[in-house]
Amino acid sequence: GSVIMGMHHDQDIRNMGGLRKHMPITWITSLIGSLALIGTPFFAGFYSKDSIIEAAHASHLPAASFAVFAVTAGVFITAFYSFRMYFLVFHGKENFHHKPFPGEHDHHDDHGHDDHGHGHDHTPHESPWVVTAPLLLLAIPSVVIGFLAIEPMLFGDFFKGAIVVDAAKHPAMAELAHHFHGATAMALHGFSTLPFWLALGGVVTAYVFYMVAPQIPAMFARVLRPLIVIGENKYFLDWFNEHILAAGARLLGRGLWKVGDVGIIDGLLVNGSAKLVGLIGSLTRLFQTGYLYHYALVMILGVFALMTWFVFMHP
Repeated sequence: GSVIMGMHHDQDIRNMGGLRKHMPITWITSLIGSLALIGTPFFAGFYSKDSIIEAAHASHLPAASFAVFAVTAGVFITAFYSFRMYFLVFHGKENFHHKPFPGEHDHHDDHGHDDHGHGHDHTPHESPWVVTAPLLLLAIPSVVIGFLAIEPMLFGDFFKGAIVVDAAKHPAMAELAHHFHGATAMALHGFSTLPFWLALGGVVTAYVFYMVAPQIPAMFARVLRPLIVIGENKYFLDWFNEHILAAGARLLGRGLWKVGDVGIIDGLLVNGSAKLVGLIGSLTRLFQTGYLYHYALVMILGVFALMTWFVFMHP
C-alpha cells in the first residue's frame, strides 16, 4: 500500500530533486542511512534484518512460513521506497528554481529587488551544523554498530543475564548461534542470500521507475487508482469510525440524555415525585379547611355510614 501511494505522490518530493551537489552532507548521510535501512551487508541494518529473517526461518511456530514470506517480501518493498525517495530527492531533476525552497521566503519587496535583478537566491543550501552534526554522528553507527555488536549482543553475554532466551522454548536462536561464525562471515554470506538480491532488485527497480522511465509508475498510479484511494483513506477505517461508530455512540448518548436523564430521571422521578407530593398536598388541603362545622359534618357522615353498614350487614 505504501508503494502504491508513493507512486501517486511523486510530485511532492520531485520538487526537491537534484540536492546532491547543493547539500552534500545530507546526501551522503541519507545514502548511508538508506543502505543501512535496506539491510546492505556490513551495515548495521543487515545484522538486525538478517537475524530476524533467519530466526523466522528457523522457528517452528505455526505461522513461521507466512512470517518468513512477509519479512522477506518486506526487504524488496523497503529497498524500493527508500531508494525511490533517495533518487527523487538527490538525483532527480532540479525543480526548485521557479519558486522558493521550503523554509525560504522571498524578500524582494523588502529590499527593492525585482524578478530580473539580484533577487533572493532560492538555491537550497546545506543545513546548519545543528542538523548536519547529528546526521554525521548517526551515520557512523549506521555503518559500524552492527558489525561490532552482533556477536556480543545476540550470541554473547552483553546483557549479563538481564535478557535471557530459553533455548528449549525458542530453539531458533540456538540454531542461529550454531551457524554464526563471526560478523565478517555473516556479511559475506549475506551477498549470496535471497534478501540481498531482493534488496538489490528494489534499488534497481526504483532507479528504473524514477530515473529512467517515470512513465511506468505514472501508469501504475492511473491503473491502480482505486487501491490508491483506499490506501490514502487508510481503508476508510477513519470514515467508518467517525460516521458509524462515533456517530452511533453520539446518537446513543443523546438518547440516554434526552430519554433517560431528562425524560425519566428529571421528568418522572425528580420532577414527577415533586408534582405527586404537590398533588397530594392539594388534595389534603381540600379537607383541611380549618372550619369546625366542616369537621363536625364529616364526623356525622362517618357515624351515619358506619351505622348504615351495621344495619344492612348485620340484620
